[in-house]
Amino acid sequence: MTAFTARRLAALLTVAGISLAAPAYAQDKTVKIGVLNDMSSLYADIGGPNSVVAVKMAIDDSGLLKKGWKIDVVSGDHQNKPDVGVNIARQWIDNDKVDAIADTPSSGVALAVSNLVKEKNIAMLNSGAATADLTGKACTPNTISFTYDTYMLANGTGKALTKSGGDTWFFLTADYAFGHALERDTSTVVTANGGKVLGGVKHPINTSDFSSFLLQAQASKAKVVGLANAGGDTTNAIKQAAEFGIVGGGQKLAALLLFINDVHSLGLKTAQGLTFTESFYWDLNDQTRAFSKRFAALASKNAMPSMTQAGAYAMVLHYLKAMEALGGNPRDGAKVIAKMKELPTDDPLFGKGPLRADGRRLIPAYLFEVKKPAESKGPWDYYKLIATIAPEDAAKPLEASDCPLVKK
Repeated sequence: MTAFTARRLAALLTVAGISLAAPAYAQDKTVKIGVLNDMSSLYADIGGPNSVVAVKMAIDDSGLLKKGWKIDVVSGDHQNKPDVGVNIARQWIDNDKVDAIADTPSSGVALAVSNLVKEKNIAMLNSGAATADLTGKACTPNTISFTYDTYMLANGTGKALTKSGGDTWFFLTADYAFGHALERDTSTVVTANGGKVLGGVKHPINTSDFSSFLLQAQASKAKVVGLANAGGDTTNAIKQAAEFGIVGGGQKLAALLLFINDVHSLGLKTAQGLTFTESFYWDLNDQTRAFSKRFAALASKNAMPSMTQAGAYAMVLHYLKAMEALGGNPRDGAKVIAKMKELPTDDPLFGKGPLRADGRRLIPAYLFEVKKPAESKGPWDYYKLIATIAPEDAAKPLEASDCPLVKK
């Protein structure tokens, strides 16, 4: 074989390799998504099995199944324990070839899983975990946060209550990453707006007895008792605060993270007057109402969607849009997340808004107040809108971000 013939053969083989590789990539139309959350404990109503419902609705609405894609969903209960969450995620990635992990409420779990997701180069689609560190100092190219964070909650509820006269605060804080981040971010907002933090107390997650913590809050004489917790912890604290006469004694309860499922559990008589911040409510507009009625028909207990369940739907919808734009599954989580950031986000629940370099989606937030029983017109009619918070005010400014992905 002459040198020329050898070079020509090598070139032909290279071209053939490229032509074979490209169709193989484009023909990979299979995706597996793992929904990882609390399926059985204090966060089960705001995530749980109904987050799986939301993800499956997104898959159906994406239109990819009709185009020949095969998209499977698995689910797991992390029990709010980081080691359990990481073990489930590792098994999914190594054995079940999961491409993306969605939901992940419980910030301690989410931070741990995010590290694993980066190591294994799949995608993490966070709608449940609140810590702003996921798009801050702990950000990675493989993780996005679509729905809310502690910065949004602090700059909604914390700022509003401080500016309206609630200028002294005492915190009841869940003793793990989420509670710590929420107290930190709210304290910053309170002091920046002329208020003072008089003290606080940490409580174990999923505690049933808040009496000693509420007595400390009462003794502080703070105008606002900030509940830096969520789910069952929040509802238990609110119920027991009523028994202790906290509000009757002149102090105001600030539910820094409250979901519609919590209000439903408490009932309007107990929850009325609570002020809080969310980025979604089923009765905001025609599109949110149409989706929520479809969701409730499929959901356990016919519940309306929580903010995080709505976020899981919108996020998976955009994830699959990115997959389709790539022409197939690249088996490269960072590549899919990069495409998600490149494509404009637009969905019926949150509307349009960019997905930033730090992984935070920019969307409006809303300051709500729980209606009085006489104001409610029917089941799940619980909120009245107090103020709309602009997207740029609901997320930490990029120039102030400590995310390593952000160029300054």
